[in-house]
Amino acid sequence: MAGEGTALLRHCPLLLPQNREGTAYEGFVTAQGRDFHIRILLPMDFQLKNASLECSWHLKKILHGYRHILKQRLHSCPDLVSFMVELKTVLEIALKNTQDLHIPRPPEYYSCLVRDLEVLGWNKVAYVDTGLTTVKLKAEDSCGRQHLIILKLNAKYPTEPPDCLVDFPVQFAISWMPQNSLIDIYNQFLAALESLKEFWDAMDEIDGKTWVLEPENPTRSATTRRIAIGNNVSVNIEVDPRHPNMLPECYFLGADHAVNPLRTKLNNNMHSWDPGISLLQNLQDLLEIDFPSRAVLEKSDFAKDCGICYAYRLAGAPPDQVCDDPRCGQPFHHACLYEWLQGLPSSRQSFNVIFGECPYCNKVRKSDEDE
Repeated sequence: MAGEGTALLRHCPLLLPQNREGTAYEGFVTAQGRDFHIRILLPMDFQLKNASLECSWHLKKILHGYRHILKQRLHSCPDLVSFMVELKTVLEIALKNTQDLHIPRPPEYYSCLVRDLEVLGWNKVAYVDTGLTTVKLKAEDSCGRQHLIILKLNAKYPTEPPDCLVDFPVQFAISWMPQNSLIDIYNQFLAALESLKEFWDAMDEIDGKTWVLEPENPTRSATTRRIAIGNNVSVNIEVDPRHPNMLPECYFLGADHAVNPLRTKLNNNMHSWDPGISLLQNLQDLLEIDFPSRAVLEKSDFAKDCGICYAYRLAGAPPDQVCDDPRCGQPFHHACLYEWLQGLPSSRQSFNVIFGECPYCNKVRKSDEDE
């Protein structure tokens, strides 16, 4: 966490931690020389998708039209530093567009934009606002997947390019010259869609053939999947969108007796990874398993409630801790288990790790404060 704190201080020097755990930050985010008050609350598991953002009414008003974009970024950013960089970028765009609203646009702006839309084809237009400042274009990739690109045009269009917002797992930067038009952006958008085809093919196969526990409704920018393997056993994978056929980062969740053999198989079989076959098939071959099929089993077979709060989701997150005793195997939310063990008189603590009895089988187990 120390490295992340240093990076956060570099990008947002006015945003400071409010507690020792690093789950609350408050201060200011700076854009275009202006400071805006913001407060960020993270859950105990530090999952950004479950974070809460509180900001001043002024900042809330500026970002009102970008809420869905920020929500996507919360789901796709790996850490708070990455999200704050994204937030500042979105805020810069929002501020520029807010200022542009007060700049009268010359007649040439409207005639040029309408001409560009006609050349592009109205069948590719999903939305145009009444002020002709925001345009949403739709496209279908070669596999039939539907995509949107949001264009925010400033008063100097086409001398200056629009700001482009897309649901991509990688940055989308356009190449622009003053003589370019919307059709040039659209063609670059189509090219980018095809460059991500293999990534989305791999993720779609996983989503269609396995039980994905997290995220529940993945966006096109989401690069992680938590895949059910068995009762209270799953694997979280992080796929590189630029190299989707390479071995992803894998993190197993479950009791030690269940996940240790899987870790061993992954390490022993890693050399046999074949980029010529699908990501899903490679994972099954390396782990020497078949992932539970959606055609045979229900999600409820894997979605077991926490044994302490009796709910499946806590702040949006499912249980991520499991009792190591094979005869028990009860799942818990990390926050619930840590709080439970803290309250036991018989528990003992070593640095940030607490040891205590499972509330179901009395087996001694541990919980890390920073897990």
